[in-house]
Amino acid sequence: MQDTQTSPGNLTQFEYLALNSPLNLSDGHARQALTPSQTSIIDALPDLWADAVKRPVEEIEHDSHRAYFELLGQHSYPAADGRVLSCYSSSVAMEIFARSLATTTDAIGLVHPTFDNIPDILRGVGLRLVPVEEEQLHGGDLDPALLRSVGCLFVTTPNNPTGRVLSEERLRRLAAQCADHGVVLTLDTSFRGFDTRAHYDHYAVLEASGCRWVVIEDTGKLWPTLELKIGWLVSAANVGLPLAKVYSDILLGVSPLVLSMVRRFAEEAAGGGLAELHRFIAGNRATLREGLAGVPDVRFPDPDSRASVERLDVGPRTGLEVWSALREHNVFALPCHQFHWARPEEGAHSLRIALSRSAASVATATAALRTVLTR
Repeated sequence: MQDTQTSPGNLTQFEYLALNSPLNLSDGHARQALTPSQTSIIDALPDLWADAVKRPVEEIEHDSHRAYFELLGQHSYPAADGRVLSCYSSSVAMEIFARSLATTTDAIGLVHPTFDNIPDILRGVGLRLVPVEEEQLHGGDLDPALLRSVGCLFVTTPNNPTGRVLSEERLRRLAAQCADHGVVLTLDTSFRGFDTRAHYDHYAVLEASGCRWVVIEDTGKLWPTLELKIGWLVSAANVGLPLAKVYSDILLGVSPLVLSMVRRFAEEAAGGGLAELHRFIAGNRATLREGLAGVPDVRFPDPDSRASVERLDVGPRTGLEVWSALREHNVFALPCHQFHWARPEEGAHSLRIALSRSAASVATATAALRTVLTR
């Protein structure tokens, strides 16, 4: 990967540059230390391996599904009929979805802003992207002309980087509109685990609506498992997309060991680990906000966010300028211009800070940020 002092090509390339830094607050993956109870799961990996060798993969998958989905309140997920496809990551699930969708439509309405690998993947299969502003999604009905112009509406909830959660009432109305217009409603819920406001049963709402729907789930943001994770691609019975066929073009399945590990992490989370994670992220968010309090022209535009990332508006400076200055301190954050995939200038003066890091790393990086921002 080329190391450039100016601007890499996409957000993931920014994140690559940070991977070897102890003060990497760039990517949204979980990189904090394991808790004692999580460490015991890793210590038990030989036993999980032995169990995975003996048991049918389908049984292991179902146990993993149930533990994860029920942890997050998704009790109506479709447990049968092969409607939950296990992928190596949410990005692989996204690629399978995009290739499937491109067989039925050439246009998709996409939330704006959101992480840029989503529009990149969708464009990569030839889809035309129509920006749907976040305020539109959380306000009144969408314009029928918009829905007539696309084959799919894609919403990230909680959104990355804003942390905005689609309420149950809004999801019900969007699903009804999509049903009325024959539009596939697709949700990316990769940050669902951090916000209890996103733990209402999305699948009950979607199934009752009668719309065609797809949901992308992700375990990779929750637990520091060294990139051992699962992305799930879940769909309506009437979705009308060749998801299973495209899935079979790309992979046979995922490791039953990783599925077993995810099950154990979900069980640990249900026993109190998730609440502990929420407290940990809230503590790091408080460290960041309090450490930058009083810095001129700096503000936090998402005061209600509970996601494991935090946006920071840096006033007249550009995010790229602050990112470059932080590198002198070996601190890495993420400029926000490319989250605004349709109009990058709207994010030009913002950074995104990852909070799934040790408390010491967040405190040290916050001090460096304050130094840079008060020069």
